[in-house]
This record gives sequence, C-alpha cells and structure tokens, in this order.
Amino acid sequence: MSANLEPVAVESPVQPDAGVDHSLKPITEKGRTVGKLDYVFMWIGDGVNLGNMTLGASLIVAGAATLNLFQTFAAAIIAIGIISIVFALNDRAGYRTGIPYVVQLRMSFGEKGAVISSLLRGIPALVWYGFQSWIGGTALNEIAKIVSGGSFDNIFICFIVLQLFQTWLSMYGFHAIKWVETLVSVVIGLALIYVLYILLANHSEAITENWVQAKGTWGLPFFAFIMMFMGNYAAIFLSAADYSRELKSGINDKKRGLLYFFPILIAYGLTLTIGAMLASVTGNSNPVKAFAIVVDNSYVTIFVSAFIVLGVIGVNMVANIIAPAYVITLLTKLKYKPAVMITGLLALCTFPWVLVQDSSAEGLGIFILIYSAFLGPIVAILLVEYYILRKQKVNVPYLYEKDGPFSGVNPAAVLAMLIGAGAAFVVVELAWIIGLLLGGLSYYLLMKYAFKNSKFKVGTIFEKL
Repeated sequence: MSANLEPVAVESPVQPDAGVDHSLKPITEKGRTVGKLDYVFMWIGDGVNLGNMTLGASLIVAGAATLNLFQTFAAAIIAIGIISIVFALNDRAGYRTGIPYVVQLRMSFGEKGAVISSLLRGIPALVWYGFQSWIGGTALNEIAKIVSGGSFDNIFICFIVLQLFQTWLSMYGFHAIKWVETLVSVVIGLALIYVLYILLANHSEAITENWVQAKGTWGLPFFAFIMMFMGNYAAIFLSAADYSRELKSGINDKKRGLLYFFPILIAYGLTLTIGAMLASVTGNSNPVKAFAIVVDNSYVTIFVSAFIVLGVIGVNMVANIIAPAYVITLLTKLKYKPAVMITGLLALCTFPWVLVQDSSAEGLGIFILIYSAFLGPIVAILLVEYYILRKQKVNVPYLYEKDGPFSGVNPAAVLAMLIGAGAAFVVVELAWIIGLLLGGLSYYLLMKYAFKNSKFKVGTIFEKL
C-alpha cells in the first residue's frame, strides 16, 4: 500500500446531468475545509456521548459486573485498535477521490445494489439519532424543571426542540460540524473529568465493590463486549469516506490512522469508564438519571445536563445525521437540506423512549450485534474490492453514469453479504468479526470464479484516476 495517497487535485469529472445532488459529487482538494486538529476534535466530540456511557453501564446494570475493570479496558483497547485500522483502510477511497460512502458502494454492489447496503448504514444511524436525542431531551428537561421550579416537566417537548435545533445546525454540513465538535470535545471533556472526580471522591467504595473487585470473565462475554464496542462504531467506519472526503490533503495513511486511534481512545475510554461507575453507584443504566442521583445539587445538575445536551448534538451531527441524509438524497433525488429534515422526522419514528428504558439496555446491545452482522460483510466487501480486486484504481465518472459499467446489481456482493451475515448469526456475540471474515472471503471467491463472466468481472473497469 502506498504511504501517501493524495486527493485528486482536479475539478469534479462528474457532469451536471449525472442525476445526483451536488452533495454526493466528489469533493475536490480546493473544497476540503477540515484540518487535522478539526478532525481530532470531531472524533473526540463524537465519542463523548451518552450511548457509549450506556454501553459502559450495561457491564454493571444486571447487578453484577460481567467484566471487571481490567477486562473492560482490555476489551476497549482491542476494539479501538481494530476500529482505527479499519477506519484508516476504508477511508482511503473517499480521501483520494472525494466520493461519499453511498457512491463508494457502487464499486462493489452496483448502482442499484448499493441501495440495499446504504440502507443498512442509514437505518442504524436513525435509531441512534433518536436514542441520543431522547437522552438529550431528558437532560434538557432536567434543566427546564430546575429553571421553572418544577412547573415544567415534559421530556417529549424537549426532545422535539432538540431535534429541530440539530436539524437546523446540520443543514450547514461540515462547516457547522467543525466548530460544534471543537466546542463539544473541549467542554464535555472537562465536564466528564469533573464527574469522574466526584465519583472517585464520594463513591469509590461502591465502584470498587461492584466493578473493580468483580471477578468478571475472559470467556465469550469478554469477546462479545469487544464486538459490541466495535459494533457501536461499525456503522461509522463503514461510511468512513463521508468524513475523509472533507479532510485536507497531505496526510499519509499512518497519520490518518492515528487521527482515529487517539481521539477514540480518549473519548471512548472516558465515557465507558464513567458509564460503568455511574451504574455501579446507582444501578441505573440511564446516564442522565444516574447523574441526577450522584450530583445532588441543582446548579451542578444544570451544568452537567447542559453538557449532556451538547454531547448529544456533537455525536448526532457526526455519526447519525449525515449518513442517512446522504441515503435519502440518493434514493429520492432530494437536495441535502430537505433530506436532513426528513432524517429528523424519521428518527422520531424509532420510538427512542422505549430504547432508553433500563429493561432495554440489554436489547440495545443485541441490536448493535445484529446490525453489525451485516456491516462486517459490507466493509469486507468494500476492502476486498478496492485493495485486492481493483488495486486502488477506479474511474470515478463511471460510478455516476446511469447506464455505465456500475449500473444494476452485482449478485456476488449481495450473495457474499448474505453469506457473511448468515454465518454471523450462528454466534451472534461474535457477529461482526465472523461476518467480516466470511463475507470478504466469499466475495473474493465469487468474483474470481462464480461470477467471473458477469459485467462486474475483475479487470473490466480497472482504470487509473
């Protein structure tokens, strides 16, 4: 692999009549506005979220720790290492060419086949969008109760207000994301360090008893939590091209890998730890309610709740709005801004108030494992296609031609995805890695042998940029 593959410094080769919105066309070098520091803050801001805290709480919420302190961090480090490697590998197509994920899919799945795989990225994002926003609405409601002296108490109204605000911000794309994520990563990081101090200073005994001294297990649950931690990012690194296409040129592959590893390590480590500690102390898997129990002070509760709201906005703008908005744009031919509005409405239909219930904590983890069973094969197919079959060479204009070489459906990709996902369900706790390995292997064998005479056969559209 090349150590430094630069973005293509030419105007978009895609013609105006290509049938896609401007937001889906390749971003040229001149149009990229995200620098290295912005990128670091973006992933810290994405990682310091309530979903990661809830995952940390799920280690404890059953009443006895499934993993102890050391096992938790071992699982997290392994997961973050794999996440960073896959991120750095899968982001290269977007970084070099400026294409988004929904267009990258056409290389392997074909124009129509990409619809299926893009939905498998967009639907989990919508669920997480609703989940995160409901928790943010819960925090906003805590603020409103205190400020109104208890006369106002309506989480649903707060949820709607937050949805409207996030939708408005997201209409400005990465221009808004840059400054929002910088603010979120700095402010939320400091707030969480403060919460960590309170937990260690006032509740160390409960934390030690329920988590640190817990026996835990190195068996299947340990590996299941690695897969769950990875599954939480599986949808994001699948669409790595959506982010890397915005990144400025001159950053080699190794450095881009570090731009993922260190921010995710810091953010993921901090939020998982605090989530597990809060659950150890309160027995509550909802971080907002747990915060209210631990921090029994109205002013501090306002302070922490405000940061929770900021964190929700930060993670949704990066991970949960852009991807489904691009999918909606692709499927409906709508402009980007109307697609963002529809994304907000669809998130409401995921019934997030059910997902945040204590009884749903285990179900949320199962949901992550199930959809990651499909995402593992898809990312493997993308990597096999780009690195092994195409040797990192593809003619970008062909990806946008309605009746071009990538039109239709590639049956090898769809079949490999189903084979990988089907095998993953055999051991759902290890769904992602099983799906990745078998999906990638199946795709390579199908392309080389079973479908070698199809229009997608290897060698027909190998053209340099």
